Amino acid sequence: MKKIIVGAMAVAVLASLFVVSETIQGQDAKANPGPHQVGLIDMAQVFKDYEKFKALREALQAEIEQSDTEAKAKLEQMKQLQQQAQSGQLKEGSPEYQQIETKLLSMKNELETFRQVQQREFLRKESEIYKTVYLEVQDAVNKYAQHYDLTLIMRFNRNKVEEAENPQEVIQSMNRQVVYHRPSDDITDSVLRYLNKNYNDRLSLNR
Repeated sequence: MKKIIVGAMAVAVLASLFVVSETIQGQDAKANPGPHQVGLIDMAQVFKDYEKFKALREALQAEIEQSDTEAKAKLEQMKQLQQQAQSGQLKEGSPEYQQIETKLLSMKNELETFRQVQQREFLRKESEIYKTVYLEVQDAVNKYAQHYDLTLIMRFNRNKVEEAENPQEVIQSMNRQVVYHRPSDDITDSVLRYLNKNYNDRLSLNR
């Protein structure tokens, strides 16, 4: 009878050890879900070749050029007034002369204010463009990673050291974090195709 009891106790102990072992293994599996699958993306290349980014930058550049045209027109008016004051036709200190001086000072202040306001506005718009595009790229990268079970996406520079043309580029290439990668790890072109296709599809719908 004692042997049967001892045997039963041994089975119970083994069973409890098995349960504990399975629990630990399950916890390890959750803590270590498997090997990392790494992807690489050249963000500089994405920004360079993303058609929406180029279109937004071109639109902003057109606004900057329009602002420069307005500033030049204001400056030209100031030059004309200055030439009128210095033509000798008006006596220095006369009411007409003082009127021109007052107007020139006012126009100078207006021009400086105009340039400062425009500069701040263009910087704000430029940062908004970068933010918008970066969030779109991030969303595309997230979708790509989830679809292909990638656990980590790293930024890298796909330019090779042998392509460097000056000492600074050589040093930058040598200091890059990714020393080796498989061609299949580079998701830059895939993300670009996805972004450009979505952008062109939206343009077609809006036409």
